[in-house]
Amino acid sequence: MSDQAFAPAPVTTAAPVPPGLVILALALGAFAIGTTEFASMALLPFFATDLAVSEARAADAISAYAIGVVIGAPTISVLCARVSRRLMLVLLMLTFAVFNTASGLAQDFGLFTLTRFLSGLPHGAYLGLAALTAAAVVPRNRRASAVARVFVGLSLATTIGVPAASWLGQVVGWRWGFALVGVLSLATALSVWFAAPRDRPDPAANPLRELGALRNRQVLLLLATGAIGFGGFFAVYTYLASTVIHTTGAPASAVPVVLMITGAGMTVFTLLSGMMADRNANATVYACFTAGTLVLLLYSVAAGSLWTLIPVVFSLGMLGGVATVIQSRLMDVAGEAQQLAAAMHHAAFNFANALGPMLAAAALRMGYDYPASGVVGAVLAVAGIGLYTLALVDARRR
Repeated sequence: MSDQAFAPAPVTTAAPVPPGLVILALALGAFAIGTTEFASMALLPFFATDLAVSEARAADAISAYAIGVVIGAPTISVLCARVSRRLMLVLLMLTFAVFNTASGLAQDFGLFTLTRFLSGLPHGAYLGLAALTAAAVVPRNRRASAVARVFVGLSLATTIGVPAASWLGQVVGWRWGFALVGVLSLATALSVWFAAPRDRPDPAANPLRELGALRNRQVLLLLATGAIGFGGFFAVYTYLASTVIHTTGAPASAVPVVLMITGAGMTVFTLLSGMMADRNANATVYACFTAGTLVLLLYSVAAGSLWTLIPVVFSLGMLGGVATVIQSRLMDVAGEAQQLAAAMHHAAFNFANALGPMLAAAALRMGYDYPASGVVGAVLAVAGIGLYTLALVDARRR
């Protein structure tokens, strides 16, 4: 099958902003999104107490955000097919700012859960459009690394944004953690307004054309690769704090350090995989999944000591490189349904965020200890290899 060329949106700017500044503005939005997505888990004990609900029920608010992502990604992409990318990016981040700020102002759990759902709606659409915009401002042979630099905002959020929000939650109150995201989102909207290319909407775009992505077997196979294969990372990440405290025997104060090291690994390997993918995308996917599988298996035996655990959690970032390559490959195979395919990519990764912890929890209920999450994650990563291989075989047959 011959890949359909990715066509950037038409640009009307006479003096374009340097690509590096465009990508930086887009990455700031990814940083805001990553901060609220992961910080909600760190802030859960605080808003549960303040809103007078159990921690088990408080977790429903986190699930509401994920549901918002899954619903919002395709819906917004389809309905707004004829809106310019620049305008959509700005509107999405303004919406993100409003609803995250509203989360910090909510006075009861029902309203808080609703605002978390509404906050999730722009998530996938923004990241999908940001990836398309970043790819459009660089030469084709640097597209994967441009997408990787946008996604670095997500990994930096786990290194910097989440600890900052957690610190705010402990020192001045959990509401300020969501207020921080509101400020970051507003700053992103302003930055994108001034930096992003002034593109014109595609007059031929329409919702039915975007929905064509759902009939494309290549798109569906790639989305399944991310939804299942990347679940291995979340199987471990969700129970990492519990592993550090209960299995490794380290004090609770070590948890933020371990989480920051994990985020640093994600940042390093996301950038590295982007550069590798510009040279050989398929080899990069296999390298990330294979190395990630080995690291996940090592996790189950390295958890006994903090000194062996730290290099393993840093290396977990290898799995993050898969996201960059899948996003880039979707641009090749999605044809005219670019926006929906790009947005659904992030909905798929939120599915992974639910699947991995669910399967790891099943292992825990069977009596296994927290390090068993590494074995569960390895199985999911191997499944990701199989699905990606199936996608390549299907592409060659077509």
